[in-house]
Amino acid sequence: MPTFTALTTLTGKAQAEALGEAMERLTPEPSGVGVFEMEDGSGLWEVGGYFTDAPDASGLALLAAMHEAKPFVVSELPETDWVAHVRRELAPVEAGRFFVYGSHDADKLPADRIPLLIEAAMAFGTGHHGTTLGCLKALDHLLDQGFSGEKVADIGCGTAVLAMAAARVWDGTILASDIDQVAVEVAEANLKANGMEGQVACVEAAGFDHPDLQAQAPFDLIFANILKGPLVALAPDVAANLRPGGFAILSGILNEQAEDVVNVYAQNGINPERRDEIGEWTTLLLRKAG
Repeated sequence: MPTFTALTTLTGKAQAEALGEAMERLTPEPSGVGVFEMEDGSGLWEVGGYFTDAPDASGLALLAAMHEAKPFVVSELPETDWVAHVRRELAPVEAGRFFVYGSHDADKLPADRIPLLIEAAMAFGTGHHGTTLGCLKALDHLLDQGFSGEKVADIGCGTAVLAMAAARVWDGTILASDIDQVAVEVAEANLKANGMEGQVACVEAAGFDHPDLQAQAPFDLIFANILKGPLVALAPDVAANLRPGGFAILSGILNEQAEDVVNVYAQNGINPERRDEIGEWTTLLLRKAG
């Protein structure tokens, strides 16, 4: 069965959400509508719909004009087994001592690497994205420096690959949190797939707003691989929940945004130790004063 997409961009969250709601009333109706803030720092929002029948071009044009959006771009997607496609495209990733792989590459596991199994169907957080890879490399650097984390928090954990990496090398208390319950379930499934049940506690939370996180603070190491906006907003909470001398590994930051994030965290007593650029993304390793 063919699938059609219709995509546009416009300025403003409220306008984008209004356009998304209007798209749901189209005939033929879309099978799904998504509204997302773009990650390029442009301030634009993307609104997209998925259709099993060709969408009404005139209806889309009218909606775009009414909501001051760019004209919709309509495409027909080929029928693809996306999981099989991703498996072919995503080779294992080495980040220092860590080896991130899918089950289809289990035979390639090196004996001298720390394995992290993440299924290819869960594309974000597999290690291929520059943000996740950068965080793993920053952790590898800390290990090379002799750092040991007794208490670690992975905020906005996604697949929990970072929490699992920490749990592979330390026997301390590792917590992984995400604002999305589905992500928490994915994290728990990944722990089970890696034979690591019970080694990481997974909770649904916005930032540090959970009794389990509050009970374990302050942390020796905090991961936050999210986006610039949430990272900036989170800076005071990271400072409050990080022990003096503790480290924060931050990513989800476009290269041109990095200095802004560094400045905000420095104002909260957390200063840069190292930064890595992988493609268009920057990963920051910061340390709290004291």
